[in-house]
Amino acid sequence: MNFQNVEFLISAASPKDFPNNRLPEIAFAGKSNVGKSSVINRILQRKNFARVGDKPGKTIHVNYFTVDKTCYFVDLPGYGFAKVSQAEKARWGKLMEDYFAADRINLGILIVDSRHPPTNNDITMAQWFMDSGCPFLVVANKLDKLKKSEIESNLQTIREDLELPEGCPVLPFSAEKGTGREELIRYILSAAR
Repeated sequence: MNFQNVEFLISAASPKDFPNNRLPEIAFAGKSNVGKSSVINRILQRKNFARVGDKPGKTIHVNYFTVDKTCYFVDLPGYGFAKVSQAEKARWGKLMEDYFAADRINLGILIVDSRHPPTNNDITMAQWFMDSGCPFLVVANKLDKLKKSEIESNLQTIREDLELPEGCPVLPFSAEKGTGREELIRYILSAAR
């Protein structure tokens, strides 16, 4: 799969906007300041394909990108830190519920901050992935900001706090340095077949 051959398809504000043309969907979720866009950009080897904002909460719809005409990367709205109204947060929540209920996900990628224990919102999102029954993995981003001695215990805390099932990978990752990119790509290629 050529990850350079990527184009924006649609910003879905409701389920009627989800593409009718069914391709495997790789869904990216994470809180607003976790570096979700940076992880997507690192995978694609593009600087600013997915919008990276100085203010959290840039992704407000379910954004679809076509990758090499063989799968969709789906950028879900970030949660947690965005300074938006309660009504807008409720709209995001409903949109996310509708997306998960549509049973479209071939691989879920939950991005968390490797430096901190998962938030309640991270735990809720992990539960949504588990409840949906789709395969998913956790990307522990910002690895470059940890000391080597902290990595293993932080990854273990993430696994325990999210109550991950046996076999659900927690992938150490750095969007900044590219650590973990090749391993993540293997998971994506496997799910996109």
